[in-house]
Amino acid sequence: MNWTDERVEKLKKLWSEGLSASQIAAQLGGVSRNAVIGKVHRLSLPGRAKAGGTATAARAPKRTTSAPRAPNYASRIATRTVARQQGATMLKEEIEIETAEEMEYVPAKNVVVPISRRLGLTELTERTCKWPVGDPLKDDFYFCGCDSSDSSPYCSYHQRLAYQPVSERRKAVRVA
Repeated sequence: MNWTDERVEKLKKLWSEGLSASQIAAQLGGVSRNAVIGKVHRLSLPGRAKAGGTATAARAPKRTTSAPRAPNYASRIATRTVARQQGATMLKEEIEIETAEEMEYVPAKNVVVPISRRLGLTELTERTCKWPVGDPLKDDFYFCGCDSSDSSPYCSYHQRLAYQPVSERRKAVRVA
């Protein structure tokens, strides 16, 4: 289907009357809703207001009361003034930003990291650990290469990292 001049004029007329793209497609015939939307976009026809009233009337009023917070919550909140646009008017409002709490890193004491053999892809065998180390796009990328069991592609250390019991994963999700 080609867009003839008379079909384009009818499209412009129906669009200005406020019909939806689906309704216009049905009246024109032989054209889909998406084709109508694409043609409207290419013709740079003005957009229309969303159905359901004005943007200010549709907005819910802001809540003035806040939910009860933990006693230490106030120390993690910072306020910041931001400018935003509503229609043709720029508004300034203060918003609350929750700052990240700094966590202290505590390394595990019972972890023994094996010394990897730093094998390339072509050096891997069925009995070597295939745990990737580093960025594959960099020259210093390698695989662990330690001995692995017959049933796993990884050494015992990397097996513990790759295969976590379901109960431990659920605990980790609850803590986070």
